Amino acid sequence: MSDKKKLMIQDLKKKKTKGEKVAWITAYDYPTAQFAEAAGMDMLLVGDSLGMCVYGYESTVPVTMDQCIYHSEAVRRAAPNTFVVGDMPFMSYQSALFKAVENAGRFIKEAGCDAIKLEGGKRIIPQIKAILDAGIVVCGHIGLTPQSSGQLGGHKAQGRTADSAKLLIEDAFAIQEAGAQLLLLEAVPPELGKYITENLDIPVYGIGAGMYTNGQLLIVSDIIGQFQAFTPKFVKKYCNVAEVVTNALKQYADEVREGAFPKEEHCYKMLKGEFDKFKAMLDEGGKE
Repeated sequence: MSDKKKLMIQDLKKKKTKGEKVAWITAYDYPTAQFAEAAGMDMLLVGDSLGMCVYGYESTVPVTMDQCIYHSEAVRRAAPNTFVVGDMPFMSYQSALFKAVENAGRFIKEAGCDAIKLEGGKRIIPQIKAILDAGIVVCGHIGLTPQSSGQLGGHKAQGRTADSAKLLIEDAFAIQEAGAQLLLLEAVPPELGKYITENLDIPVYGIGAGMYTNGQLLIVSDIIGQFQAFTPKFVKKYCNVAEVVTNALKQYADEVREGAFPKEEHCYKMLKGEFDKFKAMLDEGGKE
C-alpha cells in the first residue's frame, strides 16, 4: 500500500494557484489503480469509457450505474490514497434531479469516490446544483462529450470555430457559477483551453485540450496500447501492452502444443518418503 497523501479539493485548487500541473488517468480495475497509485498519480477517473475499454461496447451509452459502481469500488480498494472521480453514465442524471442526486450519492456512499463527473454545460446546471446541495464534489465536462456524440456529429473536436468556442466558454462559466469545483475540457483547440483555464478560478483539466490546462487526463487503455479499435489524435502511447501480451500468449500456446511447457521446474514434488508409499498403494491397488 502506498504511503502517499491523498489530494483533496483544496489541494487541487492550491496547485492551480501555484501553477503545478496535475496528472490523472482512467482506471477500471484493482491492478491498474494499484499501479497508478504506486506511480504517484494525482487523480483517477473511473470513466464510463469502461464500456468500450472493458466491455467492448461501441460507445459509452450502454454503461449502467451498477457497472460504474462495481468498477469504482475496485479502484478505491486499490488506491485508497488517490483522489477518485466517479463518472456518471448516460441517463443516470438527465431525466430527474432526484435521480441525479441519488446516483451521484451512490458513488460516494457505496464506492467511496471523492467526486463525481457529469457531461454537459448550461443544460445540466440544475443537476449540478442539486448534486452540490447534497454535499458532493462535482467535476463538469464540456467539449467533446461522448454520451452526446450523436448530436455532435460523432467523436469530433469541438470549439474549432469562433461561434462554437463562444458557446463552450459560456458553458464553462455557467458550470463554475453553479458551484462545480473542477472542470474537464475534451478535444478542443489549445487556444480555447488556455482562455478557459486562465479565466476560471476552478482547476481546469484537459483531455486533448492542449498544454495550457491545469493538468492532463488520458484513457489508460490508450496510453498503454491496450485498446486497439482506434487511437485519438491527442493520445501518446507510452507502451504497447497489446503486443507484449499477445506475443506472450502465443509463446505459451506454442510451448503447450510442442510439449515444452510445463517442465520439471514448474511441477510440485511429493513430500519426502511419500512417493514410495504412493507407489506401494498403486501396486496394491493394481493387484486387486
